[in-house]
Amino acid sequence: MIRDPQLEKMSRVELEKLQLERLKKQVAHVYEKSPFYQRTLKEKGVKPADIKKLSDITKLPFTSKADFRDNYPFGLMCVPLNKVVRFHSSSGTTGKPIVAPYTQGDIDMWSEVMARSMAAAGMAAGDVMQNSYGYGLFTGGLGFHYGGERLGAAVLPTSGGNTKRQLLLLQDLGTTVLTCTPSYALILHETAKELGIDWRETKLRLAICGAEPWSDQLRDEIQGKMHVKAINIYGLTEVIGPGVSVECTEQCGMHIWEDHFLAEIIDPVTGEPLPYGSAGELVLTTLSKEAQPVIRFRTKDITSLTPEPCKCGRTHVRMTRVMGRTDDMLVIKGVNVFPSQIESVLLAVEGVEPHYMIVVDRQEGFKSDYLEIWVEVSEGIFSDEMSKMKDLEKRLRDEMDSVLAITAKIKLVEPKTITRYEGKSKRVVNRDELK
Repeated sequence: MIRDPQLEKMSRVELEKLQLERLKKQVAHVYEKSPFYQRTLKEKGVKPADIKKLSDITKLPFTSKADFRDNYPFGLMCVPLNKVVRFHSSSGTTGKPIVAPYTQGDIDMWSEVMARSMAAAGMAAGDVMQNSYGYGLFTGGLGFHYGGERLGAAVLPTSGGNTKRQLLLLQDLGTTVLTCTPSYALILHETAKELGIDWRETKLRLAICGAEPWSDQLRDEIQGKMHVKAINIYGLTEVIGPGVSVECTEQCGMHIWEDHFLAEIIDPVTGEPLPYGSAGELVLTTLSKEAQPVIRFRTKDITSLTPEPCKCGRTHVRMTRVMGRTDDMLVIKGVNVFPSQIESVLLAVEGVEPHYMIVVDRQEGFKSDYLEIWVEVSEGIFSDEMSKMKDLEKRLRDEMDSVLAITAKIKLVEPKTITRYEGKSKRVVNRDELK
């Protein structure tokens, strides 16, 4: 369903005209209200009046996660505190948390793009949406909650955890749509299998998953095992939360809601803009945010953009599945590889379960000369004769070598021995963490 055909099917010419109008206002807003942006624009020798066409965005300075932390907590805020109606925050596990303030106008815009996202994913009024994203400071829980209500769905705010109770409610209340991380969808499936629950006997038909990189192969696993359509959604705290982009039911890339978010792809090393179709770092500028707009925020997420019209009729640019982050890219003997690429190779081999752990011996940041991958295998394979285990191990090693050009030691482990995560999963660990 297309919730707002006038905006979602707008011609590229009209859309870019709207973007330019909003970009001019957004730049004037941050220049007037934020000492941080006033300083950084002056350092670049740019004034709001210099923005005359969309391509002038490259004149503006980048914003980074470090800028949020250096100006913690309110240094990037553009409204007085009495205009803020809610705060969210990142976990702060790698430093000071990122604080995200919202005005009522921001909450209304966020709820609308979330409702639009869920409609694009195939959800509708009357659906029962079980929201297993965490509630609280994390943007996932309340972002989906308010979007679901705005769309007209009945929202079941289960948050994460209590998996057996979640499955009980899912069956008894007739959940039709599940929202959670892909990792948690797998936990739900494992527990359902233990309890003898057949997904085909439930009303569940759709899963909207995000908050962590995941591969097409993992999507196939979830769709095949849970008998649902699994849709990818993207967002980040610094920009708005979930709802920046989402797949439609065609499942061919995530539509970025360009009337609110202006997207660029840059070379992550040089910072130079890259053309459509090139893989690079996603940079986002908010076009309608009030409390804490961001100008050219470097997401560190690696993806590419395509402006080609989608079969669904929407004209907004699509981004490919996030391949990884510039700060979690592994460098194995000079070969760059993302965990999601390793996941794609593993899950293409029969007998492997979608639970794995990448163990590295980090010598300098994410560089390593040695890579070890612990892989869970199915119960049937694990209890089979040793020669079949060795054959599987060799096939995985060969696939890593031929597809990714990396040499990895494969360690096959028993089912259910690798840690499960109810929130965002952790796929890469330093060997020191295992001691």
